[in-house]
Amino acid sequence: MRMNTLKCLRTMLGATACAVVSAGAISMASTALAQGTSASPSITPYTLTDDRGRVVVVDKAPQRVITLLPSLGEIVCELKACDLLVGVDRYSNWPERVKSLPQLGGLDDTQLEALVKLKPDLVLLARSARVTQRLESMGIRVVALEPQSQEDMHRVIQQIAGALHLPNAKERAETLWQSIQQKLDTAAARVPKAAKGTRIYFEAGTGYFAAGEASYIGETLKRLGLINVVTPAMGSFPQVNSEFVVKANPQIIFMGERAATDLKTRPGWQRIEAIQQQKICSFTPDQSDIVVRSGPRIPEAAELMVACLKRIYPE
Repeated sequence: MRMNTLKCLRTMLGATACAVVSAGAISMASTALAQGTSASPSITPYTLTDDRGRVVVVDKAPQRVITLLPSLGEIVCELKACDLLVGVDRYSNWPERVKSLPQLGGLDDTQLEALVKLKPDLVLLARSARVTQRLESMGIRVVALEPQSQEDMHRVIQQIAGALHLPNAKERAETLWQSIQQKLDTAAARVPKAAKGTRIYFEAGTGYFAAGEASYIGETLKRLGLINVVTPAMGSFPQVNSEFVVKANPQIIFMGERAATDLKTRPGWQRIEAIQQQKICSFTPDQSDIVVRSGPRIPEAAELMVACLKRIYPE
């Protein structure tokens, strides 16, 4: 599972040019309104505190947005503002339309020159992105957002809707959030009774990085009625060791399918109940993209988990 997706999963979207002739302007304004984005700058500035603790003021509606984290791009698109995107990071691959946008590298190797040429008026990126200060020194407005929990995600959805100056931003953000919650409830209702209360271990990346109960992944697992062996006190994505997992003796293991090929060769893992009973939920790379991203596709991630539980515990 690509878990430098913890850092590397996020970005997308593009914008249109403005017309000078009045008839053209009227036509473009109609199109923008039909798409749910604002055709003219908002009068009231939007102020937010991003995940660096920086206060950012977005004084007018952005028309050219770049996202450098897949989950942030997915949120933009789910807010019906995909047309504002002009560039994304290399990992962004959903929705389908973002695949045609310029890809601007990753968390540590953003293609600065290519990004600047796109003339963005807003860049959404991860708190840990290296390019942040360079962009700000060039006068480009930057908002750093990197949700680690579902509460964070709720806030980030609201902040992105506000920063984009979307019509009815608060209502639009809340509608999206409530839809996510309803879909999670639907997934939770499909969990087999025999799976409820089982101990699980979710390996989020190579090197024994685990998704703890405090993470957005862990919160989804808890919503499904599962017990995470990585407790909240250990953090969202702690690095554990082989001995810890053996001692915790999970009944189900979740991980990427590539990592799952060597489970039996890990020292002591033959004693783990999940290995002995072959209760392994492994995800393809495309599925892993869905599962590890802290974005609006969390319900899809939950459904992937439930589908595996149903295979393990047929009813």
